[in-house]
Amino acid sequence: MASVVSRNIAALLERRQAEERTKRTQERVADAITTFTGSMPFVYIHLVLFGGWILVNSGWLSIFPPFDPTFVMLAMFASVEAIFLSTFVLISQNRMQASADRRAELNLHIDLLAEHEVTRIITLLTAIGEKLGVDESRNPELDELTKDVQPEKVLDTMDQVEQENKEE
Repeated sequence: MASVVSRNIAALLERRQAEERTKRTQERVADAITTFTGSMPFVYIHLVLFGGWILVNSGWLSIFPPFDPTFVMLAMFASVEAIFLSTFVLISQNRMQASADRRAELNLHIDLLAEHEVTRIITLLTAIGEKLGVDESRNPELDELTKDVQPEKVLDTMDQVEQENKEE
């Protein structure tokens, strides 16, 4: 079992590294900016810059004469920065969401394959049980379990139940 787990981990890591290598420069820049802006050094830099700006322009720090006593320029800089930072965060989130969607699809495909395999195993074990005269092999639930799951019907049922819950 450990060798299978190790192989799977290695395959997933290699895949992630391959995806990193194929990222475009602009994606790398967006990720770097997002990573930096989500760090404590970014917070410290802003504390120093904005704190200094406020101290100078409120007259508490007389090293420099006030240059923005109404803080209009500070508000403008902060707003423009917020616009750009939110854009970079959205770019990174969109890419992460696309990656998560791909993993979810992979998970769904693996689940459907496992469901199909389990259905075949139940069919085989039921036949063996009948051949050996095992009473449990005559359980009526097994007939339902030997049928393949049709994902589109499951989705239709989910939609129907969701719609019924909305109407209540």
